[in-house]
Amino acid sequence: MQVFNNRNSNMSQFDNVSIVREANIYFDGKVTSRVVLFQDGTRKTLGIMLPGEYEFSTDEKELMEISSGILEVLLPDAEWKSIRGGESFEVPADSKFHLKVVEVTDYCCSYL
Repeated sequence: MQVFNNRNSNMSQFDNVSIVREANIYFDGKVTSRVVLFQDGTRKTLGIMLPGEYEFSTDEKELMEISSGILEVLLPDAEWKSIRGGESFEVPADSKFHLKVVEVTDYCCSYL
């Protein structure tokens, strides 16, 4: 699994977007996100994960950028990897992945 460093990312603000008002709420409120829609038709979700263990399924390839927090990720055919704020990882389409969130984690998910 390749981990990317995002410390120099210019994505601290998104301009000219629409935000879906209703939140996505998972795992009894321990994981929440909001959908951000861009003028070119792309979308991202911005969210918060509380400490805990979670399993997610994907339809599309995803890029998970971790703004702050600490988690461990288990992707298909890989070993557990520790991820910290400022790092990111890609999740294959049509797969499941596991997270162990160690501390409150702020994230941005891009659908590729």
